[in-house]
Amino acid sequence: MTHLWVRAESRDNEERVGLLPDGVAALVAQGMRVTVEDSLTRIVPIAPYREAGAEIAPTGSWVGAPDEAIVFGLKELPDDGTPLRHRHIMFGHAYKGQPAGQRLLSRFRAGGGTLYDLEYLVDSDGRRVAAFGYWAGYAGAAVSLLAYAAQSDGTCPPVTPWASSDAMRADVAAALNGATPDALVIGALGRVGTGASDLCEAVGLRVTKWDMAETAHGGPFPEVLDHTLFFNCILARPGTPIFVPADTCTRPRALRVIGDIACDPDSDFSPIKVYDAATSWARPVTRVCDAPPLDVMAIDNLPSLMPRESSEDFAAQLLPHLKTLDTVDQGVWGRAKTTFDDHIGKGSS
Repeated sequence: MTHLWVRAESRDNEERVGLLPDGVAALVAQGMRVTVEDSLTRIVPIAPYREAGAEIAPTGSWVGAPDEAIVFGLKELPDDGTPLRHRHIMFGHAYKGQPAGQRLLSRFRAGGGTLYDLEYLVDSDGRRVAAFGYWAGYAGAAVSLLAYAAQSDGTCPPVTPWASSDAMRADVAAALNGATPDALVIGALGRVGTGASDLCEAVGLRVTKWDMAETAHGGPFPEVLDHTLFFNCILARPGTPIFVPADTCTRPRALRVIGDIACDPDSDFSPIKVYDAATSWARPVTRVCDAPPLDVMAIDNLPSLMPRESSEDFAAQLLPHLKTLDTVDQGVWGRAKTTFDDHIGKGSS
């Protein structure tokens, strides 16, 4: 019997969950065993999970889960160096040379476990089967616009979750107070870019939308500096061109805010070369240039600013694939395992 263990998120400011009570009921109905850890921060309380047929476990008890359990979470595990013996489903951020990712892979090597990275859970055509991208784009554009509005008298204040996307959009419109700066979105045809464009257009901005056709020549891209806001919505990978060069502060520019929604600052392939660390809810932007100011927004858990909507959307996308965990060596799970093996050194070179 497949045993799915939904762990509590240990990261600060993380209220999302990848499986809702209705999903638990569906998995239990097909014969799966589901354990859900209690959590004080999860957007969904524990009682509906119990009512749906889940076994309830204490927060953080996944470390003692049976060997055969598949541990499912969203964000990273505590970076404590302990070997990882279980199979884990999560966003690992481990395959682009990130230092924390390399430490994570070393823990899997030491413990003999497996990472099924949600970022690399793809169909036979290589398309991701579940993503938070739309809400990352939407929230990333919102926080970036709040940063732009705040530049007249300082920097962006701390942010906290919104009850809904409607509430978020209303707060952004109020902060802009009728201002309509222009914005360039790169990756506009993807989930992230669509979310960023939708928020911008909803509050009256003029949006230039670029995707593969506009970036195929590989750069340079002086148009980025000609826009007031720039949103990077594509994943960093080998061959990704540079959109914002390191010497940006010395160049003439209209650019005032960069929303690096893809947020891979410690990857060798990052296309934004003016900063090197993610920002946070407490400090949403990093000021990288003065006179005129240039702020970078690079929060790496943006969808949790709308935890209910983003969880509902993601859980609905992922549930059909969780239902196939009985054949974890095939389909999307088999492909994710191959990707893991290739990066950890178990697969073909």
